[in-house]
Amino acid sequence: MGNFIGHVFPGLFLVLYGLYQAIVVSKAVIFNASLLYPSCPPRNKGRWAMLWKISYVGLLKMVTGSFLIVYEINCVKGGLILMNRDMPPRFMYPKEWQHLTIFILLTLNGCVDILSKNLLPQRCVVLELGVRILTFYVLLLLLVSHTQGTVGVELQVHSLLILVVFLLMLVLTAELWAPGMFHLWLIETFLFLMMGSWLVQAGFILFKPVSSYPWQDDDMSDIMFVTTFFCWHVVINALCLLGIYGFSFFWYRCYSPSLKLTGFNEAPYHASPPGPVYKLLQEVEESEKDDQALLPTSSP
Repeated sequence: MGNFIGHVFPGLFLVLYGLYQAIVVSKAVIFNASLLYPSCPPRNKGRWAMLWKISYVGLLKMVTGSFLIVYEINCVKGGLILMNRDMPPRFMYPKEWQHLTIFILLTLNGCVDILSKNLLPQRCVVLELGVRILTFYVLLLLLVSHTQGTVGVELQVHSLLILVVFLLMLVLTAELWAPGMFHLWLIETFLFLMMGSWLVQAGFILFKPVSSYPWQDDDMSDIMFVTTFFCWHVVINALCLLGIYGFSFFWYRCYSPSLKLTGFNEAPYHASPPGPVYKLLQEVEESEKDDQALLPTSSP
């Protein structure tokens, strides 16, 4: 990951994932549907019916993580070893091992998504969120350690990335208590887009500057413009979310009006009625008593 491809490829994956999630969230907001159990139009049943039920996002995470694991191992000449044979032995390739840990967690995240959505008898949303949160907790710790020994432009680039990961970690943690809240999903989607686009930008800043001249660590203007570029990414990604929502609203309302009736009617999601549980139990008991009072009493 310590090269141009190692930054751009994960960044593109996160951007595509953020765009996909933006479409899903926009559709759910337009139809006021469940975000945890989005339904799809009915498919034809046949030999390939199971393919429509596969978690494609989980499968993409597995494929991307596996590819990055192989790529990271092959980038190290002589093999990725943990310790050398000197006396005393020293740890080798610390940053590469951090990259490998992140990619393994990404692959594990995809495996859990497929396990929960396709293999378990009932989907376990808490398991999916728990593994995702664990991934970002570990990612935050590794990124903080990753900045050791960096200065200037590289330190500023990674500090802004750490800020995005920290905010995303907070949002994912909040989703444990409110997993279906639209606002949290919208912020999560925005932060995924920010993380992905900034990783792509980091690849160009650190390894392939557009001007063909490397950024100067001792030039305060270069360091300040890193933050300026980050702010531009904030505005562009916010406009991208707004554009996706506007296009989705126009498309579903004007060109696909039939989805108003069939788009989300089959979602296996049942919202709990408002109010405390003990009040609902009292109402049920009172209704049962009323029904019993209406029944005719039989004489012995």
